[in-house]
Formats: sequence, structure tokens, C-alpha cells
Amino acid sequence: MNKSFVLLLALAWLALSPSRGLAQTPSIVGTWTLTAADVIKADGTRTADYGPHPRGLAVFTADGHYVVMIFRTDRLKFAVNDRLRGTPEEYKDAVLSQSTHFGDYTVDPAKGTITFRIASASFPNADGTTQVRPFTLAGDELTWRVAPRPDGSVPVSSFTRLR
Repeated sequence: MNKSFVLLLALAWLALSPSRGLAQTPSIVGTWTLTAADVIKADGTRTADYGPHPRGLAVFTADGHYVVMIFRTDRLKFAVNDRLRGTPEEYKDAVLSQSTHFGDYTVDPAKGTITFRIASASFPNADGTTQVRPFTLAGDELTWRVAPRPDGSVPVSSFTRLR
């Protein structure tokens, strides 16, 4: 066999092999801004889960750490401007108007999943849990689905990569 042909075959094999250097899976590493925090209800309808213009950020580091923050924009302000002296209604709104968590993550491109190993979250029951979420990545658009809620609705978070 001629050396050029062998080299060409080797390069083709590397390019087509997903575990080799030339064919890279698109990365979610970076900073992402929230574009939608919706919920798909059991009847299939999709509505805004955190109001019409939620705000949020997701950061994924190259060494496997992450933080996700989602906030409703019309959050109730505390009347006394003291976080230690809120009313039951103000505390309830403060909790229900946000979804945050941080920890470590891995991506399985073959399965199309992100595994979140949650260190801490705004919902204490999620602390120390591992949650696997299906995701799609199309260019600079990242979307994932959360496990169904008890009522059957499925939260969907969508982000755009910040450049």
C-alpha cells in the first residue's frame, strides 16, 4: 500500500471516530442566558412557567462545574426591606419565583443527556441528588427538560450562549 493512501485512511478513521480528536461533540461549556422557562402541561399545551420574561443564567465550566439560576421578573418586594422580617406571602413568593442549583455535571452526547449532580438548590429536597435531563444543542441554543412534576407537567429551560 502506498504511504499517502495509508495516511489518508488513518485520517479518515480519526475523523469518523467519536472518541478521537478530529470529530468533536459540540460543547455546552460556557455562559448561557435564559430565553424561556416554560412548562409543557399534561394536555400538551406550553406556557410560561416563570412569567413572560424570566431572567436567568447557566454557566458550565470545562472542568465539570455548573450553576443554573432562573427567576421570575415580577417578584414581590419585601415591604420592610429586611429579608429577616418578611411576611409569609413574601417568603412564599421569594421561594416560588426562583429555581437555582449548582454542582457538577457530565454530558452524554450519545444519549443526549446532561447529568446534574446537585450540591445545593433553592429547593432543599434536590440537595445531594443526581438528575439526568435530556437536552438539545443547536448551534448556540441549549434546551433541556426536567423530570415531570407530580401533575404530569414538564418544565423546559432554554438558553442562548453568550458571546
